Amino acid sequence: MPHAIASDGVRLYYEETGSGRTVIFVHEFAGSHESWEPQMRHFGRRYRCVAFAARGYPPSDVPEQASSYSQAQAADDIAAVLDHLGEEKAHVVGLSMGGFATLHFGFRHPGKARSLCVGGCGYGAELDQRERFRGEADVIAAALKRDGMEAFADRYAYGPTRVQFENKDPRGFAEFRDMLSQHSALGSANTQLGVQKERPSLYELVDEMRALTVPTLIITGDEDWPCLLPSILMKQNIPSAALSVIPNSGHTINIEEPDEYNRLLGTFLAQVDSGRWPMRDPRSLAASITGMKP
Repeated sequence: MPHAIASDGVRLYYEETGSGRTVIFVHEFAGSHESWEPQMRHFGRRYRCVAFAARGYPPSDVPEQASSYSQAQAADDIAAVLDHLGEEKAHVVGLSMGGFATLHFGFRHPGKARSLCVGGCGYGAELDQRERFRGEADVIAAALKRDGMEAFADRYAYGPTRVQFENKDPRGFAEFRDMLSQHSALGSANTQLGVQKERPSLYELVDEMRALTVPTLIITGDEDWPCLLPSILMKQNIPSAALSVIPNSGHTINIEEPDEYNRLLGTFLAQVDSGRWPMRDPRSLAASITGMKP
């Protein structure tokens, strides 16, 4: 089984398919490397596609201490996978927890990023929701340690931004819930405590966003309520960013709406690779609403 080695020695399992420019897929908290199968099959026809399991998600290693998990480490783990592949740059595509890691990869390793696709990014970011989100991370970690993954999956899979997936595709949703139930309870609990709970708010990272010039696509579902305003925040402040909103959709957009997601991502990658992805025209930031000041 192929593994990359992180900076602290943790082994990160990955799968790859195809050839061409490299695209690395970074999964969400309730997903795994397997969550990207619709994208691996689609984009593997024209790219070298790599999906890896985050630390805490077997077949990757599961460090026993929460101190081995952090937002910075999650970003650096992407870089470790890229270095292991022998590539200088990659398109990096992440969802939710993976979207945060992708954004921070852009902050920490901009020279290694050909582009960034930041999906479903924003949970706990709004400043008035910070303590509530941190409290829920503690509740989730305790439930995982107490009740195990099977009981946790029965509750977490039916969250308010995931029921959209069940309504559209009961079979796909059942597969998602079953895969979630097989994750490591220890790894998931430590991820909640070390990564989710402790990551900085996006609203505290505006200066970093304004300095980011890597081509960036932000994608969210319009019923992924915790991500809507943070997505606008990123669009407003990252000068190389575009924002796409998928209608009538929740959080797991890459498997809930794979055709639309693949279309948006494919157009983005093609524009970047052809050198046609724009920076924001500074004239669009004029203080006037209409351009006709009184």
